[in-house]
Amino acid sequence: MSQTKENKIKGIVLAGGSGSRLYPITKVYSKQLTLIYDKPLIYYPLSILMLGGIKDILIISDENTIPLYQKLFDDGSQIGISIDYAVQEAPNGIAEAFIIGEEFIGGNSVSLILGDNIFYGDLNFFYRALKRNGGATIFGYKVNDPERYGIVEFDAEDKVISIEEKPAKPKSQYAVPGLYVYDNRVVDISKSLTPSARGELEISDVNSYYLKKGDLHAEKISRGVAWLDTGTPEALLQASNFFGVIEERQGLKVACIEEIALYKEFINKDEFEQIIKKMPKSLYREYLYKLLVELNQQSIGTFS
Repeated sequence: MSQTKENKIKGIVLAGGSGSRLYPITKVYSKQLTLIYDKPLIYYPLSILMLGGIKDILIISDENTIPLYQKLFDDGSQIGISIDYAVQEAPNGIAEAFIIGEEFIGGNSVSLILGDNIFYGDLNFFYRALKRNGGATIFGYKVNDPERYGIVEFDAEDKVISIEEKPAKPKSQYAVPGLYVYDNRVVDISKSLTPSARGELEISDVNSYYLKKGDLHAEKISRGVAWLDTGTPEALLQASNFFGVIEERQGLKVACIEEIALYKEFINKDEFEQIIKKMPKSLYREYLYKLLVELNQQSIGTFS
């Protein structure tokens, strides 16, 4: 799935869902706007797509939240990317994102990330998936409580044998996080699905289709990577504390989309400076300004 001129990889952030577990705050705004340490939650999944070199991104949410995302990101051009928006009328399942995004995806491949999933650490597992030609790639993350998740089972050669959704007796400890990479077939596959018993178009059914065709790949995520699923108040608190410690100790921000845009060369230094000038006085602005000063003193290095 290399990003050729003919077949780019588009990105989708699915930031929908009712957020019922986070009631009552979700009466006011989407959980993806909840603060994780010093920035909205949606910055974290968006940053993963950007780190993968994906510049064309669709944010899917409900009609009440889309205007808030537009206020937050506009069209993305200020950070050198293109952001489109689409409405999901109801939480009808992850796979519906590909139907909603059919026109956006066009004839390209696509990577989808759920708006409440955070990854921190070595992202080579994702970069490898983006380079794969054809098929679908899911990821496996080892967990202590596999019965709570969709589970992927591997054979001795790390090929996928089976996928199960929240099994009572899991066949492995590898959960499937909310990050996926698909070739263009995913649109038609999603359109052919029948809603499950809970009335949703299940992403597990999409993955099962690719598995039956022999086109499902899975990348194991190494133990040095943190995957945080921020669907509960406890998880949100843990994520905020986690990134607070990292940023305080290192003096480096996580999921700072302006910094990523600069080091991925989506924008140049002059454009980066203009972004800073338009920001109000804040700790976030101070951090970016410090980067600018450092860049004026040395050449830009690579960012990974």
